[in-house]
Amino acid sequence: MRIPAVGRILAGLIAGLALGYLAGPDCPALPALQAIGGVWLDALRMPIIPLVFALVVTGLGGGSGSGGSSRVARRAIGAFVLFLSGSAVFGVALGSAMFSAWQVTGLEAVRATGAKLPDLPPLGETLRALVPVNPVASAAQGAIVPVVLFALLFAIALRHIDRSRAAVIVNGCQGVADALLVIIGWVLLAAPIGVFALAFDVAARSGFAVGALLLWYVVARVVGGIVLLAAFVLLVAVAARTRMRTFLRAVLPAQSVAFSTQSSLASLPAMLEATRTLGLPSRPVGTVLPLAVALFRISAPTAIGLATLALARLNGIELGLGQLGLVALLAVLNNLVIAGLPNQISFFAAYAPVALAVGVPIDLLPLFLAVDTIPDMVATAANVTADMAVTTILTEGATDDAGPDASED
Repeated sequence: MRIPAVGRILAGLIAGLALGYLAGPDCPALPALQAIGGVWLDALRMPIIPLVFALVVTGLGGGSGSGGSSRVARRAIGAFVLFLSGSAVFGVALGSAMFSAWQVTGLEAVRATGAKLPDLPPLGETLRALVPVNPVASAAQGAIVPVVLFALLFAIALRHIDRSRAAVIVNGCQGVADALLVIIGWVLLAAPIGVFALAFDVAARSGFAVGALLLWYVVARVVGGIVLLAAFVLLVAVAARTRMRTFLRAVLPAQSVAFSTQSSLASLPAMLEATRTLGLPSRPVGTVLPLAVALFRISAPTAIGLATLALARLNGIELGLGQLGLVALLAVLNNLVIAGLPNQISFFAAYAPVALAVGVPIDLLPLFLAVDTIPDMVATAANVTADMAVTTILTEGATDDAGPDASED
């Protein structure tokens, strides 16, 4: 799989943002560019679900059950929990610092006209939705977490059957993954055009019409995303043998796709190419990276914490220490309900339950969605950087051998 040079992708991104801003939402070419960007993004998403399934099965399904990729997976999940918890605490602390001076007056009219949100499913239904009763239906609906859970169980089961039979299935999944990567490579040849069209659309239609208070929320989200991105770049410099400059050059194409598409899933092909550029072993990468894309969105707990505290301040509500702790805990747990897709798709399901749990009204929540485009672009770039950083640290020095020492540093 080959992707266009970084310069062409960045040129498409910069040109799209600049020309879209100048053209504005009334540009007659906007519908055509929206269609072009949408078709390209759909083509890029098309192979993602089966690719994630194939990579998880290939990474976990081969070799013995005592070591190898399973050890890498355990280390990855432990790292995810640790870093996501840190992200949640950071979001609560940043929100408390940045929103404490807000003076909330004159919002009664806005509150009265706030959009009515759909009824949220009970917690039991949300948890049941994570269980893939019909994995094919989950895949068709783009529900990545149930697909990953099924792939994990399927891969673990393969390790407990006859090794020769398991090898046939694992090799078949490897062939599927290889073919899907070829398809993705074809789609990525049009990346400069697709990124240009998507960036033009975002720049032409985005704005900060809701006023200074929501603008400050946008600033907080952007600051949070930049801090998280920088933290994981520094983590690579400290904890990995890869040079920071080499890592940044490898991950830049994936960051460009993430920034323009607001989708970690859409960035997966570019991340896979980056792992090849960094010389990381394919089998451990095939275990860690799909898990990271599905489960490790480092910006999500920070974003949920910031939105909940900003919403509380807009409603004149002061949250106590216990409530802040509950926000942080639920922000980590609610990370599971957010697919690696643009934030607008899963916004209410991710943010509203946390606010409701601490007694914050959600009538004004649609206002946050209206200004979430730019923060989500930065957050997705941070997510991709964190995915690549953790993958680099956990797989650097490993080999493609599935034996018990395969994951040793």
